[in-house]
Amino acid sequence: MRILIVGNGGRESAIGWKLKQDPRVKKLYFAKGNATTEELGENIYEESIPELVEFAKSEEIDLAIVGPEAPLVDGIVDEFRKNNIAVFGAGKKAASLEGSKAFSKRFMQQYGIKTAKAEVFDAYAMAIEYVRQQQFPVVVKASGLAGGKGVVICEDLEEAEATIHDFMIRRVHGVAGIQIVIEEYLQGFEASIIAFSNGEQLFPCVPAKDYKKVGDNDRGLNTGGMGAVAPSPEFNGMHYADFERNIMKPTLEGLKAEGLNFKGMIFFGLMVTRDGCYLLEYNMRFGDPETQVLLPLMENSLLDVIEDCLEGKPVDLKFSDKKAVCVVMCSGGYPRNIEIGCEIRGTEKVEDALVFFAGAQKSGKHIVTSGGRVLNLVALGDTYASARAKAYDEIKKVSFDYGFYRHDIGKVNDK
Repeated sequence: MRILIVGNGGRESAIGWKLKQDPRVKKLYFAKGNATTEELGENIYEESIPELVEFAKSEEIDLAIVGPEAPLVDGIVDEFRKNNIAVFGAGKKAASLEGSKAFSKRFMQQYGIKTAKAEVFDAYAMAIEYVRQQQFPVVVKASGLAGGKGVVICEDLEEAEATIHDFMIRRVHGVAGIQIVIEEYLQGFEASIIAFSNGEQLFPCVPAKDYKKVGDNDRGLNTGGMGAVAPSPEFNGMHYADFERNIMKPTLEGLKAEGLNFKGMIFFGLMVTRDGCYLLEYNMRFGDPETQVLLPLMENSLLDVIEDCLEGKPVDLKFSDKKAVCVVMCSGGYPRNIEIGCEIRGTEKVEDALVFFAGAQKSGKHIVTSGGRVLNLVALGDTYASARAKAYDEIKKVSFDYGFYRHDIGKVNDK
């Protein structure tokens, strides 16, 4: 099979790595790819949806898989289907559940999905008036796509007013912040559950834990993800039953009622409190960096799973009992102004872990940084402690100017 993977992050590296293990996969193309994907297949430079459709036709692509959110929201899946190209991902209408937090919050409220109380605002003055009446902390979210950085937990009125001004007036996230959601703050721990959809049913992977804040001990700005662990160490069977009953089941009912059925991925971002699971957000794709810990644990052929979903068949997912820890190494200044073009050294010395490049590309004989999240180092172990120790032993071998990473990924009490 000839497969096109759209995207150039660590997630796409992991997807390509997993697919490459299937002997039916003869050729992988990545648009635009990175330093890892260049080794797994061929990086192409077509970017627009019409260009990618034409490429898929000319190269007789058997299957396209869409990684990032932006092309899904822009309708890439609909265009591929119009041209009779098999594609795995949510259509434009379903992708609105990620592309618009306002739309997704209204969907949650309409279908009785357990979520935090919230209001949506299009007018700056009304948002300011509302927030002045709230108890703190509150959460302010840009409604549109902001690369995981459009969420701020505001500890007081001054911070809330400044954040609303940044989003709606200064437009620090562009058009993503013209509309905002102001939400009650929930205290607990976060968990990520990613599920495959065959258009009629959802098939969840094991839960994962993502680390969003840039600094150790969950300090600093929100990022696209500084690391991940799977399975989630805190999420237990009682939590899962609550999630299934109050979030996954009504979500599926809502998808069907709204005609949002799709064959692709849906990501449930959860907050687990003393009162149970609440849904924070939907992503309509493979998570990043959650994919980097889930796929090494998955015992199924990823190609089999995707093909079964596309054919509307049920899926029986199987995962290893091992633990996976992913540490993300970033460019200096991330998540704001980043340093790029720095040579990455030492990855060839990594022996007991997987390296998935993200914001990195080849430059002559060298690999250099080209984005904020540069690489993902993933280690497996029989316990969280052994996987974590392995990951941090191996990442010490890797270096580039201004590079940094969190030191507390996977730091949990083993059970």
